[in-house]
Amino acid sequence: MARIAGVNIPQNKVVRIALTYIHGIGSFNSKIICEKLNIPFNKRVNALSEEEVLKIREYIDQNYKVEGDLRRQVSMNIKRLVDLASYRGSRHKKKLPVRGQRTHCNARTRKGKAIAIAGKKLTPLKK
Repeated sequence: MARIAGVNIPQNKVVRIALTYIHGIGSFNSKIICEKLNIPFNKRVNALSEEEVLKIREYIDQNYKVEGDLRRQVSMNIKRLVDLASYRGSRHKKKLPVRGQRTHCNARTRKGKAIAIAGKKLTPLKK
């Protein structure tokens, strides 16, 4: 089992796709890593030698901020915005969209499940 940056990489996937399981490495960066280390794109993880896995691990450690460090940095950036009481920080605090999206009829992903508002009770008509 290949373990890179604290993540178990899937064995039966292509290296280019398997590297995207690491938080902070997308398809573009995984392609660059494969090119720099001369690893074929269509090679599977279970076909990698120990030296290749070691080269990938060292390259990622030297050149990328991934997993825990990246998550910590992102959360510290959000905390800084909230502490500054900036507009973006206030949107983070209220759990609303931060980048200017409309909230009147959309934004369900960010706001969470819709909460039903109790309607007025209808009184029967008097005759």
